[in-house]
Amino acid sequence: MSFKFSISLSVIFLLLAQSAVAQIIVVKANNMLDVRSGKIVSPAVILVKDGVIESVNPSSLPSGAQIIDLGNQTLLPGLIDMHTHITGDYFTGDEWTTAAVRQTAPDWALQGVRFAREILENGFTTVRDVGAQPGFPDVALMRAIEAGHMPGPDIWPAGHAISITGGHCDWTGFAPGVMELGPEAGIADGVDEAMKAVRYQAKHGVRVIKICATGGVFSFSQNAEIGAQQYTLEELEAIVHEAHKLGLKVAAHAHGTDGINAAIRAGVDSIEHGSILSDESIDLMKERGTFLVPQAYLNEFELAPDTPPATVAKNEYLKPLVTRSFKLAYEAGVNMAFGSDNGVFPHRDTPLEFEALIRMGISEIDALRMATIHATKLLGVDDRGELSAGKRADIIAIPGNPLNDISEMRSVSFVMKQGVIYKQL
Repeated sequence: MSFKFSISLSVIFLLLAQSAVAQIIVVKANNMLDVRSGKIVSPAVILVKDGVIESVNPSSLPSGAQIIDLGNQTLLPGLIDMHTHITGDYFTGDEWTTAAVRQTAPDWALQGVRFAREILENGFTTVRDVGAQPGFPDVALMRAIEAGHMPGPDIWPAGHAISITGGHCDWTGFAPGVMELGPEAGIADGVDEAMKAVRYQAKHGVRVIKICATGGVFSFSQNAEIGAQQYTLEELEAIVHEAHKLGLKVAAHAHGTDGINAAIRAGVDSIEHGSILSDESIDLMKERGTFLVPQAYLNEFELAPDTPPATVAKNEYLKPLVTRSFKLAYEAGVNMAFGSDNGVFPHRDTPLEFEALIRMGISEIDALRMATIHATKLLGVDDRGELSAGKRADIIAIPGNPLNDISEMRSVSFVMKQGVIYKQL
């Protein structure tokens, strides 16, 4: 399969070089979305200087500015995906079942180069990567993008997800002696090992900690039963305390109710998936401000025909429970942020999450807020997520009005990240 750029690499790197120089760009379009008010604003004129939005719809424009007139399009802030696997490929047949013992960190990082480009060109200028393969390929990818070696979104990498031995985020299914890992690779049992696992991830540059509080779909182990709680409350509290002490937020993979509630009580910042929520789960999340990062499109996505039967069975079991839990959380007003879980499905299909959210019963503006201002709150930053003065110039454009037709999010025609243009059709 060939992958074509909207503009050539030479142009990209020229623009990257230009961005180091004081530069004034004016981005114009007929409309823009104000995500806070939920309204379309017309016209849309955004003045960008040195990668930051200087003003919106100013009364006058400086002479000599570069004008980019996008015509009858709608501007939106760059999107944020809080649950990605940017170096992962779980959608190409069953190769993922043995990739851990066949591939290396450079393989995964280089694979991530392609996926990072696909994600960026679909309008996602920031992502949180919640668990990569051994060797920190996600951290390497983050650094390469930050250095300007390649195009891609800003990445908040988790490094190795932290799991009990034989748990969901362990590399299971192999013979004894194969992929037997310890705290450095995220496999930790007991409070001391759990603390060491957090510290080791932090040492090597992660920006978020991912833990597996329950079993999951893509794992092969008795310990990884889909809803079973894995870490004890004491272990979870130690992980959260250590991470927060180091300035890192904690994302908890959790399907089953007991594991979800234990993770919330331990103080995690977000519950990823949240497939089997109870009324108590909802009350705890609202009381503590815990975010839910659901995956609506993944709940519809059909796994590849050669996916192991046990994986398919767990996936099918969860589907009605996911729908029920999502509606319960949304109607109760639980904090929610956008998280696609791409890597399980092709990264280029990430925008389909918006349509799936709408089918789950959420409004168009709330779905867009999940990928903008709500995501920034969970991420812990206030420099992006909306088109207003002082924010980063992360700007995208689509042909139509997403409040009328959310499928317009499939058709991103323009991408600017921090004042640099990466796509313009």
